[in-house]
Amino acid sequence: MNEAVTVARSQVLAAFWGFAVADALGVPVEFCPREQLQSQPVRDMGGYGTWNQPPGTWSDDSSLLFCLAESLCNGFDITQIAQSFLRWRQESYWSARGAVFDIGATTAIALYRLQNGVAPERAGETANGTNGNGSLMRTLPLAWLYPKVSLETVLEYVHQVSAITHAHPRSQLGCGIFTCIAIQALMGHDPHDAYLFGITAAKRHYLHSKFLPQMPHYQRVLRGSLTELKVDDIKSSGYVVHTLEASLWAWLTSTSYRDTVLKAVNLGEDTDTVGAIAGGLAGITWGLAQIPMEWLAVLARREDIEALAERFSASLSLSAAERSP
Repeated sequence: MNEAVTVARSQVLAAFWGFAVADALGVPVEFCPREQLQSQPVRDMGGYGTWNQPPGTWSDDSSLLFCLAESLCNGFDITQIAQSFLRWRQESYWSARGAVFDIGATTAIALYRLQNGVAPERAGETANGTNGNGSLMRTLPLAWLYPKVSLETVLEYVHQVSAITHAHPRSQLGCGIFTCIAIQALMGHDPHDAYLFGITAAKRHYLHSKFLPQMPHYQRVLRGSLTELKVDDIKSSGYVVHTLEASLWAWLTSTSYRDTVLKAVNLGEDTDTVGAIAGGLAGITWGLAQIPMEWLAVLARREDIEALAERFSASLSLSAAERSP
């Protein structure tokens, strides 16, 4: 195996473990208000709490990200991806401990439609009130498809995968902006440059698109000044815009994996999702060595995640001609 592929494997594993560890840090305190976490901050891996789960238990965020990554090992197939999400719901596939204990309302409705034969392209919710973070949280694996395929194609895939559950253009756009930034992080840029290069690419792509009317909702991200915001300026609810801002802010204003994920989780409210998204980026930026071993030691299905990272990185090493369209 050549050096480039070896590096890719390490990078994928750092992102997958980084994502799941941060998810698990946030699970026990999900929905806790920021004021509570300011007085009793998360400092280490805990358990039970909100969902009464043992330490190291990750949520639907990681489950659906792993379902997507596994599907992508065989190329991009929107039907296969949708069916893997449905398998998670019905069979607890890629759940942390054999049971689904958390699912968003918008995702649940879409998966019910899939179960009843609705095509993936028509399953997702489109109402204004359905712009939660349920598609943003699982988007990261799609960033690795670049540069195997063009940015335009990657973003079209991103929109399709979001639309399985979250079909409103605001949700799709949030996933696209995040992907542009994640691609730059995967290219080795530090967080500041990855952010600026990523939003530049996003603005170039979306400026003359059907998503243009949604761009003002992301103005605080797109103007490139998130690092100027104070913690009190950041909201960490399950609204897709808030989650994107909060996870990027935690990553951009930190200097290590630990700092990033604890900062993200201690923002409160949607702690597992904000933590997980920030943790995936932090894993890419600071690598495996920065993820605390004591947290990894209790992580549910650690070896299974490692095996998935191996399969996923191996699929990325295939030539463009060998990949499925």
